Amino acid sequence: NSWTSSATKSVTTTVEFIPLDQGCRPPPPPPSPQTHSRNNSNSTMAASNGIEAAAQRLLSPNGAEFDVTLLDQVVAAAYNPIDPNRAVANKALMALQDTPDIWTKADAILERAQNPQSRFFGLQVLDDAIRTRWRVLPPEQREGIKNYVVGKVIQISQDENLMTTEKVFLSKLNLTLVQILKQEWPHNWPSFIPDLVGSSKTSEILCENNMQILKLLSEEVFDFSRDQMVTEKVKTMKESLNSEFSAIYYLCEFILEHSKRPSLLKVTLQTLQRFLTWIPLGFIFQTQLIDILLNRFFPEHMFRNDTLDCLTEVASLTDLEPKYDPLFRKLFSGFVAQLGNIFSPETDLTQPFENGSEEDCIFIQHLAIFLSGFLKAHLKALETSETQQSLITGLYYLVRVSEVNDVEIFRICLEAWHMLANDLYQTDNEFKRHGYGGSVLNLGNNGNNNAAASRKFMYGPVLTGVRRVMIAKMAKPEEVLIVEDENGDIVRETTKDTDVIAQYKTMRETLVYLTHLNCDDTENIMLSKLTAQVDGSEWSWNNLNTLCWAIGSISGAMTEDEEKRFLVTVIKDLLGLCENKRGKDNKAVIASNIMYVVGQYPRFLKAHWKFLKTVVNKLFEFMHEVHPGVQDMACDTFLKIATKCKRKFVTLQTDERVPFIVELVDSLPTIISDLEPHQVQAFYEAVGCMLSDKGPAVTIDRPQLLVKLMEMPNRNWKLIMEQASANMESLYEPNTIKEIIKILKTNNKTCGTIGSIYANQLQTFFLDMLNVYKVYSERISTTIAQQGAVATQLSLVRTMRSAKKEVLRLLITFIDKSGPPESDPKAVSQGFIPPVLDPILGDYHRNIPGARDPEVLTLFTTVVEKLKSQIIGDVPRIMEAVFECTLQMITANFEDFPEHRIRFYEFIRAVNSHCFQALFNIPPEHQKLVVDSVVWAMKHTERNISDTGLNILHELLLNVGKTPNIAQGFYQQYLLALIQDVFAVMTDRLHKSGFKMHATLLRHMFHLVQMNQVTIPLFDPSTATAGQTNPAFLREHISKLLISSFPNLTRSQVAKFVDGMFDVNMDLPTFKTHLRDFLIQLKEFSVEDNSGLFGEEAEAQQRQQMEAQQAYRSAVPGLLKPSEIIDDDL
Repeated sequence: NSWTSSATKSVTTTVEFIPLDQGCRPPPPPPSPQTHSRNNSNSTMAASNGIEAAAQRLLSPNGAEFDVTLLDQVVAAAYNPIDPNRAVANKALMALQDTPDIWTKADAILERAQNPQSRFFGLQVLDDAIRTRWRVLPPEQREGIKNYVVGKVIQISQDENLMTTEKVFLSKLNLTLVQILKQEWPHNWPSFIPDLVGSSKTSEILCENNMQILKLLSEEVFDFSRDQMVTEKVKTMKESLNSEFSAIYYLCEFILEHSKRPSLLKVTLQTLQRFLTWIPLGFIFQTQLIDILLNRFFPEHMFRNDTLDCLTEVASLTDLEPKYDPLFRKLFSGFVAQLGNIFSPETDLTQPFENGSEEDCIFIQHLAIFLSGFLKAHLKALETSETQQSLITGLYYLVRVSEVNDVEIFRICLEAWHMLANDLYQTDNEFKRHGYGGSVLNLGNNGNNNAAASRKFMYGPVLTGVRRVMIAKMAKPEEVLIVEDENGDIVRETTKDTDVIAQYKTMRETLVYLTHLNCDDTENIMLSKLTAQVDGSEWSWNNLNTLCWAIGSISGAMTEDEEKRFLVTVIKDLLGLCENKRGKDNKAVIASNIMYVVGQYPRFLKAHWKFLKTVVNKLFEFMHEVHPGVQDMACDTFLKIATKCKRKFVTLQTDERVPFIVELVDSLPTIISDLEPHQVQAFYEAVGCMLSDKGPAVTIDRPQLLVKLMEMPNRNWKLIMEQASANMESLYEPNTIKEIIKILKTNNKTCGTIGSIYANQLQTFFLDMLNVYKVYSERISTTIAQQGAVATQLSLVRTMRSAKKEVLRLLITFIDKSGPPESDPKAVSQGFIPPVLDPILGDYHRNIPGARDPEVLTLFTTVVEKLKSQIIGDVPRIMEAVFECTLQMITANFEDFPEHRIRFYEFIRAVNSHCFQALFNIPPEHQKLVVDSVVWAMKHTERNISDTGLNILHELLLNVGKTPNIAQGFYQQYLLALIQDVFAVMTDRLHKSGFKMHATLLRHMFHLVQMNQVTIPLFDPSTATAGQTNPAFLREHISKLLISSFPNLTRSQVAKFVDGMFDVNMDLPTFKTHLRDFLIQLKEFSVEDNSGLFGEEAEAQQRQQMEAQQAYRSAVPGLLKPSEIIDDDL
């Protein structure tokens, strides 16, 4: 039969050859001893010209027999890291791989090559031919390749010694066979599965490799197929595997029952695990499979982990009919019983995990996956009287596994605890809201009719253990800046660990649910641990940290009364601990925990002014503590409290003489005396936040307090200006420039939080600030004129540029925050914008590219977005100054000036959105430049820029369509070129992430033409045939374009595709599917990861999930962090 036959043919062909992606090439291993001996014996290969000569002989098309020995020599040089001719040899191999008929030599290479890497090279070119040219090969060539590969696989896998020595080569050969199967099976090779099963029963050695092939096939069809084969092909292969699976299953069952060969049994279990994700359920539940796995293989140490993988796949099956629930209950009870023979649920696993073998550690990890997966999928099914004990025992096992000191294992367990706590909370909350009393679940609790209470009672002891684990292992919140480094020192954190932040979020939610379920238990555990910290019995940095992080994480989960009772104890104990502990590091750790905890409870602080005042004054103390990170955290916490409790500071409180902010501003110089500049800026940001509150209860004189607040920076600014009046050169002193930068940054932070009232402050130094900008611009230009472009790297020039940037950033923030009554759009456009235009635009236009600040583009983007029609008259002047000179900077290549690129396109998008008419008030040559720049953006390899370009083009087309007086001229000049450009970007394989917008644009443009909204001819009327129409012309034009660009496409394929493009009944999702199937048919796409083409669906689904999740989190007290809650009263 075809499985055991072997034949090979080599027939040349002239079909276009697509090179195999060089990135897929395996890393070169060390050269073999044979390679060294050949290199030593062949002196002609020692020199570069020898390698080149060998390469030329291999590439020669003179019909001579292919010299495999010569290939061995070239490959040996290419894969030898110390060979001086390695680069030349690599180049020769790449040229050889580009040769159209090299694949016809694959059989000779595989049979006669002595160097293992040569054989891999042969397989590589054969793989390439199968992937990209299979369908254009004559049937006899396809049959020859298929028979040769099958024969070679059988030859190696029949001999145990050969299979061991050729293990890596056989694995690659198996993959090649699967590539053929993806092309040929089932339609041209219907007997493959029966042949494979039949041959497996002849030899255990052969059977072992056949199992590997089946495993690979299952992975290819069910895991990796989505973006490499068209939908219909995937469907056919899945149906074939399903229909023929009975033969595969009975082969697996036969092996498991009768084989004594450990390696065969292991690979069979591994193969079975791949199948269990998709096979018909009857093979799982109506056979002896689970019994065999559970009772024969799970107790055996050698097979335990592979068996557990199989059981995990079964355990994770979801959305099944209720009739399967008893079978899952039986499986879980049997598993827990078998697990009890290995270790008891009371066993402490931390030491066995630390000191055990690798297999034991893997077992504990896989046990976590099994228990977590089973509980997430079938928790409700296990909540019956007969399985209740097994369920609780299984949960105790999961608690023990959770205690293991391994982050990944804990995260697996955490998913189950999060699910369980969430589920119990929802049940409990539902019954509380509706007051239900009827029993829903048969829990066998002696007539207790309250199902929610029954569940809580049943899980109570387990949940206490879970709370202890959560509190002991609490992850670090991102607000905490003080950490213990690898040397055991307390330092300021330098980088954020995103995994830890994500873990904290999940742990926080879990602990919030657990607190809702039993607040007293959570409180008792936390307070007992805190007592152990205060009395020193369990004192350690880690213990205090995890405890305080856990305390901070449950903010909002208690009622206000419970929270008050709990926090009064916590804060008093922590403040006492800070007073009593000695040592800078100890105090820094305690300080960071105090600041984190108080920052998480703004509700408590708002309700208890005395505590709030005490906490803020304590923060002011910490601002004088020079231990790394303490001052930063004090300023951050102060900002957080100021944001959430700002009204408390600006209104008069009980027993106070004046609002707190008045005292704060008076004593401000003392408070910030030890802070670094960036900390001072954070402090001003916090006070600005307080002053932004203009509610009816606020009676303070906000403008007067702003004047008082800005006294220090204004005094320093005035002093600098007075010195400059006397001696202009003083402005160029480095220390003076740095002081100007600090003042501007302080103003920027204040402006960002205080809002529109900042206009009062800006007026006091606005013109002086613009003069400073102008003075620095002129000095920089003069220096560059004298010394050339290298002057931009001089220290003084860079410092002056920093000052200019701060001016621009302050203006950006001011424009963005402007609004009535102090700074309405009209007042800003008339009072602040005209003085800005000349010094900033003129400087940008005149400067060399390296001295142009991208913040200028951001400033005018903000101006256009904020002031809209108020600024439309100034847009042509702005574009004249920044457009062409910036475009020249960014179109030289795709790398230079990255900040200018994205900001330039954001500016174009803002003008297109808010001042569209202004685009047609500029000269025609500039209009063409705008369209050209958008096309350039579309073709950019940076995703954010290409996406921006696509969005601008879409908005531009929509705006053009709404403006009849310019639409037809625009279509005549640009439409055809734009269609071609979008096609080019869509098919270049570099922009798959933009597929949604490609489809949107093409559908929009094709439907414009098909629905006769383009009335002006897109063709040359003088050369067109009589009666020519735009739809007919475009159809013919696109067809020719596709046929010339993709020679492997047939005319019928192109005609079918183009017909679909003009189908106005296609909605966007259907249109995208039409485009996707066309792209995946292209051989350029067929071998690549095409998941980007499906990105929009994934993003839409993710967006819906996030919205639903946010709505749910808002409904559960404590799930939203205090910083995420919008206060209605502020």
